[in-house]
Amino acid sequence: MTVLTEPRHPGEFLMSEANGQRSRETITVASGAGVIAPGSVLGKITASGKYLVSAIGAVDGSQTAAAVSLNGCDATSADQKIAAILRDAEINGNILTFHADRDQPAERAAARADLAAVGIIVR
Repeated sequence: MTVLTEPRHPGEFLMSEANGQRSRETITVASGAGVIAPGSVLGKITASGKYLVSAIGAVDGSQTAAAVSLNGCDATSADQKIAAILRDAEINGNILTFHADRDQPAERAAARADLAAVGIIVR
């Protein structure tokens, strides 16, 4: 029997957010970031203001979790604009996508703490 796997849906992780569009912004995912799934934990590059999946080993500012992608995109060869949650929201932590180097519970807890600092509460 063929097994089908359903991919993540945009906004699937979102439990609640502020009224209107207060929790959301359009952001730019930096070229070279690759394929970003909905619900990816993102960090902001200090120099450019663009975003990448937040990796522990980064030294450009993106190591600090700052947003969660609402939509997915393919930023392999060009910058991509997507919607993201940047503040005042509750999200389901079981549905988040982390960088591969955040594979330990303490590393994911640190990313959750970074998100809490900007008003994104992981449940």
